[in-house]
Amino acid sequence: MKSLIGAGVGAFCLAAPALAETPAAIVEDVQGKVDGIAFMDYVAPGKIIKLGPKASITLSYLKSCQRETISEGVVLVGAEQSTVQLGEVKREKVPCDTNAAKLSEREANQSAATTFRTMRSDAKGAPAKLPTLYGVSPLVQAKAGGTLVIERTDDKEPTISVPLKGDAMTGGGKFYDFAKAGKTLTPGGSYLAILGAKRYTFQIDASATSSPTPIIGRLLRLE
Repeated sequence: MKSLIGAGVGAFCLAAPALAETPAAIVEDVQGKVDGIAFMDYVAPGKIIKLGPKASITLSYLKSCQRETISEGVVLVGAEQSTVQLGEVKREKVPCDTNAAKLSEREANQSAATTFRTMRSDAKGAPAKLPTLYGVSPLVQAKAGGTLVIERTDDKEPTISVPLKGDAMTGGGKFYDFAKAGKTLTPGGSYLAILGAKRYTFQIDASATSSPTPIIGRLLRLE
């Protein structure tokens, strides 16, 4: 088995292109021995992951919304899905919005004075579709140390203010998980996230529930 895995890794090394280190997927789960990979790590195209006996990993792709559960073998991370040798992979398409998983440079650099309406409009000035989350408890990626404020923009709702520090952060101190904190937003609601001088707009899908939701469907990257 070891010789087969070694051969698989060698073949992948020869085949893997020299791609930019732009994250392609996030690690949603790790079971068993998987060297160099941890829960909620980002992985880039070309990354090779070796899964030991009875080990498995769940990857969710930011661009394609493909969620893969891979058992044993050798994994070559691609741009939209993995290539797997000597192992098994189960794929499913999950609800996610790539605009929420990675907000555009324009959105991320809006000044504090920019209003909600002007932030989100199309070329004709009509309201544009906001980045959408498919779970009522966002998983927010943001630098630790600041305070995250969430305000409802289309209705009245208590403002949520959370310090991004200490035990409140998860995934190596890179994420704030509303589900872990027992906090929820309203299905169908539109929101403004305030982090320092920056403003981010998003909405919760009308069909979102409090049931466990894949990370990729509720991931909001604010950095």
